Amino acid sequence: MKQFPNNLKFKKYHKINYFFNICLEKKMFYPLNGQFAIQSLQSGKIKFKQIEATRRTIKRGLNKFGKIWINIFTNIPISKKPLAVRMGKGKGNTAYWIAIIKKGQIIFEISGITYNKAKFLLSKAKSKLPIKTKIIKIIY
Repeated sequence: MKQFPNNLKFKKYHKINYFFNICLEKKMFYPLNGQFAIQSLQSGKIKFKQIEATRRTIKRGLNKFGKIWINIFTNIPISKKPLAVRMGKGKGNTAYWIAIIKKGQIIFEISGITYNKAKFLLSKAKSKLPIKTKIIKIIY
């Protein structure tokens, strides 16, 4: 999975606005591709490492039968100065990348496996994420 976008307007950003904490997701509210999904119950920030750990957990259980869709992308750089550095001398280097998650947003979708296996895999994957989530099942 790709960690960050190819080109950005600015290399470093200001601190992000915490307006997203009160926003509800309006577009990605229902799974579009898969039968089962993980939906966020609260707003927050997810690091790339957490997304990758969740993806690996799901992929390991799917084997060759199922398919996975990731509906979020880390597009915001977070900069941090090293420890024991004095004040001044500019902004720090990019430490990690985050994705902003709104309440009600679909994060992961899977299809091609049974309900029991999907419930087991997604419950394992939920523990890797820093926000509260729930499992959604879609019947076509």
